[in-house]
Amino acid sequence: MSEVNPDAIADRVNQIRTSISSQVKLVAVSKYTTTDAIRAAYDAGVRDFGESRVQNAKLKQEELADLSDITWHMIGSLQSNKARAAIAQFDWIHSIDRLSLAEQCDRLIFELKKSPKLLLQVKLADDPSKSGWSESELLADLPKLAELQNLNIAGLMTILPLGLDQDQAFTLFSRVGELAEKMRSLGWNNIHELSMGMSADYAIAVTAGASIIRVGTQIFVA
Repeated sequence: MSEVNPDAIADRVNQIRTSISSQVKLVAVSKYTTTDAIRAAYDAGVRDFGESRVQNAKLKQEELADLSDITWHMIGSLQSNKARAAIAQFDWIHSIDRLSLAEQCDRLIFELKKSPKLLLQVKLADDPSKSGWSESELLADLPKLAELQNLNIAGLMTILPLGLDQDQAFTLFSRVGELAEKMRSLGWNNIHELSMGMSADYAIAVTAGASIIRVGTQIFVA
């Protein structure tokens, strides 16, 4: 791991912030970096950090416990056997990708009396490497999701397939927003957040309506 350069991290954070609206939440994806680098991003004004592995995140959270206003986001695929720990540790979980996981989280949230904000992961293009609901699957599951009274569902999340051009990426990101609008028309008035866009495509995602972007390499990698 190379030595942390706080000035370089601050410069990269500022470059991203100047390119997006102040209404867009920047989640610094810290899953591959050190607590020193996280502290540098924190000093640059970042308060939202994204991790993809529960145990690795716990170690970082313990080391950074003095930074009490950090908001921790679980952005990786969530295995059923890690759901309890994720609910206990994270303020946001971006990767609720199936009904059975939502049902499990509903039970655990009631038991743990802790309610992170949840995003439903959708997959609107065929991609065997990604998980998530298709549009038709999610719409079909909405009545069952509505029965889960303990879930604090705040919006949708997506990860695009690799290899798309800008027009294809914009089209898919826009479809996520259209799906959110369709859900609101069905009474899901809490579906406001759209977590979409990473280092390579966040600018397109913001243009298409993203309210949360997840950026790692453009902050932490020289």
